[in-house]
Amino acid sequence: MSAPVAALRRSGDFFAFCLDTLRGLGRRPVQVREFVQQAWFISSVSILPAALVSIPFGAVIALQLGSLVRQLGAQSFTGAASVLAVVREAGPIVTALIIAGAGGSAICADLGSRKIREELDAMQVLGIDPVQRLVVPRVLASVLVAVLLNGLVSVVGVTGGYTFNVVMQGGTPGAYLASFQALGQLPDLLVGEVKAALFGATAALVASYQGMNAKGGPKGVGDAVNQSVVITFMLLFALNFVVTAVYFQVVPQKGS
Repeated sequence: MSAPVAALRRSGDFFAFCLDTLRGLGRRPVQVREFVQQAWFISSVSILPAALVSIPFGAVIALQLGSLVRQLGAQSFTGAASVLAVVREAGPIVTALIIAGAGGSAICADLGSRKIREELDAMQVLGIDPVQRLVVPRVLASVLVAVLLNGLVSVVGVTGGYTFNVVMQGGTPGAYLASFQALGQLPDLLVGEVKAALFGATAALVASYQGMNAKGGPKGVGDAVNQSVVITFMLLFALNFVVTAVYFQVVPQKGS
């Protein structure tokens, strides 16, 4: 089988897997215990790295935009540019990278190990749907953690950007906040949360699919984890572009 045909077939299998997961959302019984366990695990491995990564993200954005707007003579808009960049783009991206790198890799490794031990086949023999029993709680947990984590990343990133702008660049606190109030709006925060939810679901779906299709023993599980992280990153950046483009077409911007 040629590489393009194999890639097309895997894409179709992944799309069918996503549809099976979507259908599993409405099935009973709801795996509440598994959902809580997975949400706690993903949050425990993601909160600290996300908070630590968001500080330099906010600082770099503030420093770069502060230098740029100073050259353009628009220092009064530094706050709006920095905060909107963090809330719209940097926050969801950081959240997605952490979820995919920490939570997604753990999900893939867990399901991959179950696959090579033939636990998933045993579940099917017993009449238990592995997608409804294992995948759906992990996807819901990733979505919940991603939405909450995005709020944390946005707060830490904005605080870091504000501190670096005021302390290192001599910005005015009042002007920083006033410019954001003038140009920011509620849909900016909502689109960030929507992105985070989509990114969390995508990371969990890719990790689950790769794990449940792992082959070749422990080496195959390791390869599946690496592939899931790479594929997730590619899909996240493409999805981010699509959502951002749709947002600017649908939501009118203040000051335009």
